[in-house]
Amino acid sequence: MKTFTSELAHRLGRDKKATEALLEALSHAVKQYCGELDVVAIPAFGNFQAVKHDEQEITDRSTGRRMLLPPEIELTFKPAGKLRKLARGDE
Repeated sequence: MKTFTSELAHRLGRDKKATEALLEALSHAVKQYCGELDVVAIPAFGNFQAVKHDEQEITDRSTGRRMLLPPEIELTFKPAGKLRKLARGDE
């Protein structure tokens, strides 16, 4: 079974190392921009967006003890219409 990186390298006509470098650069860019709560839009693929959840206080039901959950940033992905169609096999 081919890995995603190998298949992508084959389709791009590049070697595996160059493709890994491209994917690593994309990963760092998404991490940087989404860390700043920006949206990263990739045409015909989709949008990566960070959603910040504020800290919240919860109560443990079994002990009754109150705990503080730290704030967190959740990365979400919304696929583009074209990608959804491809995944369904419409195109």
